[in-house]
Amino acid sequence: MELRTLMVRAVDATAEVVQGVGPGALDRPTPCPEFDVRALIGHTAEWTTERARDAALKRPLAAASEKDVTVEPGWADRYAQGARAAGIAWSKPAAWEGMTSLSGRTPRAAEWVGGLVFSEFLVHAWDLAVATGQRFTLDDDLAEALLGAVASRADKAREYKAYGPEVRIPASALSLDRALGLTGRDPTWSA
Repeated sequence: MELRTLMVRAVDATAEVVQGVGPGALDRPTPCPEFDVRALIGHTAEWTTERARDAALKRPLAAASEKDVTVEPGWADRYAQGARAAGIAWSKPAAWEGMTSLSGRTPRAAEWVGGLVFSEFLVHAWDLAVATGQRFTLDDDLAEALLGAVASRADKAREYKAYGPEVRIPASALSLDRALGLTGRDPTWSA
């Protein structure tokens, strides 16, 4: 199954988790040691809303800011709207053609960038879910697609410091757990 056909479902799963983050959870730690929940929401908003949409549309990108979006009323709903716009943009076949950039630096194959965006949605949704005590499950199609997207990008993503060192997960484990391990996450992490 093509990732572009799953992008809106990935966005919906992520938006549900983001909208489930309560104000009392913003200072909790996450599986990303450099981010608490508030900072991870800012990071996720930065890379999966306008920046992701503009990369799909091959538009020039503004400088990254990763500001605290949680200080603005209605931030979770705004995130969901921005993420949905990005997901719709990445659902179009043209988004996956040619070259684009998510960082504003060196362009890469749009197919590679789109897979990274797909992974950013779902991996950070898991990060936020486990940090805030929410349940996070993926259907088989999303989990298998995530594993494939992560596996095909893991080496380059580690080179760019987007993923940490691999956490070894048994081949018999769930696809989601194996994908998390490839990104450097321990699927048994808890706050």
